[in-house]
Amino acid sequence: MSRHFEYTHIYCSDTFLLILMTMRLFSNLRNILLVIFLFTGNVTVVTGEDDNHKASWICKIDSLKLLLNQPLSEKQKMEIYYEISDKYNSYEQDSTIAYANKAIAVALNLNDQTILPDFYVKIGVAYCFKNNYDSAYIYLYRAEESAVKQGNKEKEITALSMIAFGYAKQGKYNTAIDYFLKVLKMSDNDRESERYIMALVNLCEINRRLGNTEIAIQYLNRAEVKCKQLGESHFRWRMPHIYNEYAFNYLERGNLDEALRYALKAENANCGVVNFCYTKGLLATIYLQKNDFDRALQYAEESYEQADILKDNNLYAYSGKILSDVFMEQKHFPEAEAEALTVWQSDSTNIDESREVVENMALANIFMGNKEKAAYYLKKFSELNRLYSKKSFQTTVSDLAVKYETEKKEMQISSLEKQRILYIITGIIGVLLAIIVGLVSWHKIRREQLKKQLIATNAVLEWEEKERKRFANELHDGINSMLSALKIGLDTTGHHMQNVGDKLDECIETIRRMAHGLMPASLERFGMKAALEDHCRLFPNVHFYFFGEDRRVEKKVELVIFYCAYELVNNSAKHSGAKNTNVQLVQGEKYVSLTVQDDGCGFNMDAVAQGSGLKNISNRVISCNGKIDIASSPGAGTETIIELRIEN
Repeated sequence: MSRHFEYTHIYCSDTFLLILMTMRLFSNLRNILLVIFLFTGNVTVVTGEDDNHKASWICKIDSLKLLLNQPLSEKQKMEIYYEISDKYNSYEQDSTIAYANKAIAVALNLNDQTILPDFYVKIGVAYCFKNNYDSAYIYLYRAEESAVKQGNKEKEITALSMIAFGYAKQGKYNTAIDYFLKVLKMSDNDRESERYIMALVNLCEINRRLGNTEIAIQYLNRAEVKCKQLGESHFRWRMPHIYNEYAFNYLERGNLDEALRYALKAENANCGVVNFCYTKGLLATIYLQKNDFDRALQYAEESYEQADILKDNNLYAYSGKILSDVFMEQKHFPEAEAEALTVWQSDSTNIDESREVVENMALANIFMGNKEKAAYYLKKFSELNRLYSKKSFQTTVSDLAVKYETEKKEMQISSLEKQRILYIITGIIGVLLAIIVGLVSWHKIRREQLKKQLIATNAVLEWEEKERKRFANELHDGINSMLSALKIGLDTTGHHMQNVGDKLDECIETIRRMAHGLMPASLERFGMKAALEDHCRLFPNVHFYFFGEDRRVEKKVELVIFYCAYELVNNSAKHSGAKNTNVQLVQGEKYVSLTVQDDGCGFNMDAVAQGSGLKNISNRVISCNGKIDIASSPGAGTETIIELRIEN
């Protein structure tokens, strides 16, 4: 029989997919339809039928791939790559590896070390199913090392579980047992009980294969009790495998009724293609021993169909061998030989399965009277038996060597740790003291610098305000009045002076605008809302919006908001070529927020240094301990958001 050791998927929630689509793709009708498609594509009805299951799987993967064509951040791409890899996990191992590697590349580019153990585990498990154990262990040990460095116990347990799974699947049971016992020791609490149950079930299977069915059932009893304690979700996912193991153990003992009872419970509680394949094979084997050949054939074919979904050689061999056994008992010798030959050709390196199917081919040809073929397969059967004995010995020796090296390495590490611990503690204390002294000094210096900067900025702004007010009064009351009087005098001299009067009108209007910009009367009398409304009316393509409670606030805040808006709107009108500029003022109880956004040419924020206008704006905002955020790119316009706290 093929090895059926338990492993656990690392699931990513579809919630990310739905939220991402809602936020990112709601810009036009085509994308709205895509959102609807993805929502429906992610509603999976578990029917147990292969076509529905596979259709749902393909729908989810296609939906995720469509997302990659949308504008996404690197982190969102990484999460989608991982999700696609997870969807492929039970069907196409090469695709699982490819997309997980893409996710790793993005994670390394983002310097996100926390997610690497998950990706390494996924690739390692995929290589296990491909029977490429050398590559599998490279990634699984990387996962363990990365988790240990991060101090993440949960991910360390996951990596150790998968390493144990690989050794068990490879037939190195001693090493697998050591790792599973280590997982039990580390995960015997409610938080990591998932791994605890998995380790118990796998220890059961190993002991069953070693002939220790009594110990195997004891492990199963513990797993079942723990599973029931954890509630419905764990019960649903883990019990089918536990039921299968009960059935396998009772089948080994020859108790067909108990084996059948548990196999039927596993079928009814089906969850997962792998479990279902083994359940169908179990039922076929049990009914075969009960001489119910019709049911045995039905379940053997269903098991083979499940193996075809995963494209896994071990499952093919398992289900194909059972199908060949059924044909043999039905005396359909050509079909028995053909099925056994298919299994043998699919993976002739699997000595365990090859021995059994070659025996079937030899017996089938004996019954069909093909003496030469029967003799050929009997010879092969004898060779495979010798290879099996040799392999068993080499595996045991190799297993013990791995165990010895592992224990030796752990002892060396323990000894070195004891010697280094004093130096490490001393070094840490020294570094911490140096950091503390440095931080205190830096904080003190920085605080003094900020204090001086704030005093200087406030002094400049106060002087600027006084000068603006004085200059505005002089322009309005002095020069503007004189120009008006001059115009009146010119009007009395006749119409031939009309051109001079027009020029003076323009001059008066220009001075009026300058005075308004320097210190608008509406700002003094009514506050920043009225002043911004007046200023925005001067431009035909500038639109003003106000939200919140219109009330007067600290004079300094009103001045900063108005002058920043004045500067930003003028910049947009002069330099951006914008068709529309939106000015939004939001006034709450504790904060006032100004947003100026245009659809102009924009600029490259990395390539263009801040001019004096932007520096003045930044200095004003800093003087009020506010926040400023500028977003712009070539061809995409510019948006500036300023937020100031309102003092009571």
